[in-house]
Amino acid sequence: MKITGITVSHHRLPLDPPFHASWDPVPRTRFQATIVRIATDEGITGIGSGDSMPGFAGHEHLFVGHDPLDLERHHRIVDNLSFHYGRCWPIDVALWDLAGKILGQPCWKLLGGLASRVRAYASSGTLRDPQAMAATAQRYIELGFPAMKVRFHRPDWRDDVAAVAAIRKAVGNKLVLMVDCNQGWRMPWDPAPSWTLKDALAVARRLEELDIYWMEEPLHRADYDGMAALRKSTAVRIAGGELNRELFEFRTLIERGCLDVLQPDAACSGGLTGLARVARMARDHSIAFTPHTWGDGLAVVANVHLAAGVGGSAYVEFPFDPPEWSLERRDFILARPFLAAAEGWLELSDRPGLGVELDEERLASTRI
Repeated sequence: MKITGITVSHHRLPLDPPFHASWDPVPRTRFQATIVRIATDEGITGIGSGDSMPGFAGHEHLFVGHDPLDLERHHRIVDNLSFHYGRCWPIDVALWDLAGKILGQPCWKLLGGLASRVRAYASSGTLRDPQAMAATAQRYIELGFPAMKVRFHRPDWRDDVAAVAAIRKAVGNKLVLMVDCNQGWRMPWDPAPSWTLKDALAVARRLEELDIYWMEEPLHRADYDGMAALRKSTAVRIAGGELNRELFEFRTLIERGCLDVLQPDAACSGGLTGLARVARMARDHSIAFTPHTWGDGLAVVANVHLAAGVGGSAYVEFPFDPPEWSLERRDFILARPFLAAAEGWLELSDRPGLGVELDEERLASTRI
């Protein structure tokens, strides 16, 4: 079997009302998704999604004519492209979907087969007043989620802590709570500096009092010394790594004792091929591995396959904060939304590959 072609399409969903993402000072009035399709001479097609892949056009010939199951070879080519151009990891995700369809196996089984499901934590994305945040937490409990991630990014972190305190007071121990400090990176138009170690430590002391499960991205993504020092200074788990790009960066985070929880995203860094290795490296160092998944529904599904198949994830991120970030918005490219089952379980089927289908009519109407 040979690869005969790769097509990349870009899609834009209008958002009205806008989505006020906590990490972005500019309200979002549209949600963009990029779809990759890899075709073969036997009529089987693999699909992936993620970044817009600037610079990939014109490099399809690097894959056409090759066996789609040469995953390691393809991974090295995508790694080269991602260095010279934009992040092209949706290619790797599509190749795994294709491999699963060729072999008649779901990706979670090909990635290790440790489990076909993993529990979700509801990942909020919007800053609301403390009472509204508490109401959101109650709704998550009613829907069966065992855990919730709360976003920080108010002008004063003490106001962020007040929102978490309101949630803890409202729900008691009915929810495991995580906090995302969003200090690892910034949007291109946001000049605000990341916290210092002293800032992060002051926040950590308050979060210890609120029994927070982990504190995510409290420092810049490359502040290895700061993360290691913070981790030694607080009882709160330190999480991060969602948008670090190179695999050696994850090795550095692991070997230098920076994190308790490692969170790369297969659609953004390393693909399923690279992150399967990273997940095993983390496990060998007794570090939890739970992917970042904030993206479109297909990217969420791909990361859940990784988390389940490789194992090591007590929880996996489930972006869900209606009405601004509903399943209908997040999963607009899918024929059916990816839902959490009872008690927050994300269950994967035995269908080959990623096991999901695209909504072709919606894609046609939103194509750029």
